[in-house]
Amino acid sequence: MTLSDKQVKKITNEPLILLKWVLFACIIGVVVGCVSTGFYLSFEFVTKLRLMHGWLLWLLPLGGVAIVQLYRVCGMEKDRGTNFVLMAVRENQPLPLRTAPLVFISTLITHLFGGSAGREGAILQIGGSISSSIGRLMRLNGRDSRVITMCGMSAAFAALFGTPLTAAVFSMEIVSVGVMYYSALVPCVLSAIVGVQVSRFFKVVPKTYAIFAMPDFSWLLLLKILALGVLCAVLSIVFCQFMRAAPALYDRYVPNQTARAAVGGAGVIALTLLCGTRNYNGSGGTIITAALEGSADHGAFLLKILFTAITLGAGFKGGEIVPAFFSGATFGAVIGPVLGLSPSFSAALAMVAVFCGVTNCPMTSIILALELFRGEQMPMFALCCAVSYMLSGYYSLYTEQKFVYSKLKPVYINKKAK
Repeated sequence: MTLSDKQVKKITNEPLILLKWVLFACIIGVVVGCVSTGFYLSFEFVTKLRLMHGWLLWLLPLGGVAIVQLYRVCGMEKDRGTNFVLMAVRENQPLPLRTAPLVFISTLITHLFGGSAGREGAILQIGGSISSSIGRLMRLNGRDSRVITMCGMSAAFAALFGTPLTAAVFSMEIVSVGVMYYSALVPCVLSAIVGVQVSRFFKVVPKTYAIFAMPDFSWLLLLKILALGVLCAVLSIVFCQFMRAAPALYDRYVPNQTARAAVGGAGVIALTLLCGTRNYNGSGGTIITAALEGSADHGAFLLKILFTAITLGAGFKGGEIVPAFFSGATFGAVIGPVLGLSPSFSAALAMVAVFCGVTNCPMTSIILALELFRGEQMPMFALCCAVSYMLSGYYSLYTEQKFVYSKLKPVYINKKAK
């Protein structure tokens, strides 16, 4: 049996393609990993500064105005955040390099003055814009440009959170629900590994959590997990609806972007004074840790949603995923005892299940549970995420996310998120 010229060429090309992506992924991993590590260290610095100097909160409206003016000067008034990254992958739209420093600086401003937001929105844009720009310098074609953008997302996410498998799968799963970009598997995994190793070189320690009172399997436990998954799906919908409603309300009542930022900053200050605590300013990492240890205030999950909606809707920069972690973990810690689950175990389950519901990334969520919680009771985490994914409907944090297939049956629908 002889091989055709076409078959011989294919066999010869495959090692070259692998070599190409190994090289590109390493370059992206090192470059984006360094920038992401710089962002992480800067983020930690401004957070400590805010905690040391409580008066900085009063400057939040001025910080919002500064962000608006910064984007205006750079010609980025119509910035759509992470949605632009999703469009870059799906439709090969170019991501300008200036996105990286803009979102880097503006996210630090948000957190320095006490805005309620995460950090992953910034890091995905930073990674995507840098890798997209490198792709243009290398004169990559449209298909390869999409893959290299996903590499940047993977490296950035991995460097920031210390979860390389989660980062790689998230980049391939987030764009089109029901379709995984398997052609990007090698470059995304490799760039994520390189990115996280770069961050570890600079002494960035990845987060892992211990779960207290881990239960043994029982059929009753199974029913409790199903019930928790349903409740997490509802909370996911509420979270997404708040994120949609806030910008719409600002558009209606405060259409001027500068005034909107000032009003939003003042709103966060007023809400902080009303609550009598600074727990909802910033990303809330310490509150997430406390919830996973089994301690959370009743209503904390709703307050965090409200704080985040006011902040991001006003034009401040940051992300929604860490606030979703916050809401999920605190909700789980509160509702767990009601369902007969330990608050720590329930907080861990709800944290990843709400993340799954708002991002529509079940495989990412299961792997996240593996990397954060050391693989204990993984079937229960998978079940809770699966229920949350199935029942959270077609809502999403990102309007540019597409649902290629139905969540309920194997039917092609190709619709945008609500």
